[in-house]
Formats: sequence, structure tokens, C-alpha cells
Amino acid sequence: MTASCARASTNRLPATIRLRSIRLDETDAAAAVHRRGMATMVGSGGSRHSAEEDRVFYRDTVFRDCHMLGAFADATLLGHVAWANGWIEHLHVDPDHQRSGIGTCLVEGVKARLDDIQLWTFQANEPARLFYERQGFRPRQFTDGEANDEQRPDVRYRWRRDRAVVGPSS
Repeated sequence: MTASCARASTNRLPATIRLRSIRLDETDAAAAVHRRGMATMVGSGGSRHSAEEDRVFYRDTVFRDCHMLGAFADATLLGHVAWANGWIEHLHVDPDHQRSGIGTCLVEGVKARLDDIQLWTFQANEPARLFYERQGFRPRQFTDGEANDEQRPDVRYRWRRDRAVVGPSS
């Protein structure tokens, strides 16, 4: 399934970004976007893994275990979201294209498929927290980070579709 996401045009990008499932042969590009994003993400400390470990992880684990939606301008992957069982596991936008509406397009792509979504982000990552809150996610749990790979305090967010907007159930 391919969809378009209208967004504000910039000098670098077209006004429409194509959203579609990521193919196995595109997992290296997804891992690269993840790696670049983690390098600039507030509160993450960067990747704890090598570039090759990231590629193997995306190919052998994320692609196998998650639904992956990519945001493309022409053939270039600008960002992606991976989710499974109601949880967003990864959401990364190439740092050169952040704050251009791509993350919103990706979240809207997941919202179109799910009624209840949860995710974790680092407490120190204020830009991500503000982004998720603008998308309608609400904080539900704060931890000391003991359970995550980075050992950094994190926060669990949740978004639920307003049943009144959807209409009566049949």
C-alpha cells in the first residue's frame, strides 16, 4: 500500500512524501536513518552498536518482527516507523529533514492502522516528548531507565483513538 502525505514544501523536498512499506532490500537505509537520528537525539548517547550491528538488527529483527512504513522522496528514505502489537518500536527521521512534517506523516500512518498506540522515549529527549504530545500522546509511566539498553530514564506514552469520533460500534 502506498499513500501520500501532504506537507509544507521546503527547498530540499517536494510537497508530497510517499508513504509505503519498507522492503527487505531497504533495511540498510532504515538502519542508516536510525543511526544518524540516534547520533543527534537528545538523551540517547548515540548508538551503542556498530553500523553493521544496526544493519543486521534491522534486517533480521525489525523487518521480521515489525510493520515498517517509510517516508520517501523519490527513491530516498527520509524516515521510517516500525511497530508491532500496538507499540511503536522505532520512529526516526533523517536529521537533515526533521521538523518538516515527515514524523507527523509517519505517526499518522500508524494511527490510520491502529486505535491504541504506545511507545517509549527518553525523558531527556524534550524535542521528542513535545512532538509526541503534539500528536496526542500522553505520558503514562516514568522509569529510571534500568530496563532499557541505554540505561537512561524514559517515559511511556500512549495514544488512543477517541471512540466518539469513530462513531457507534456495530
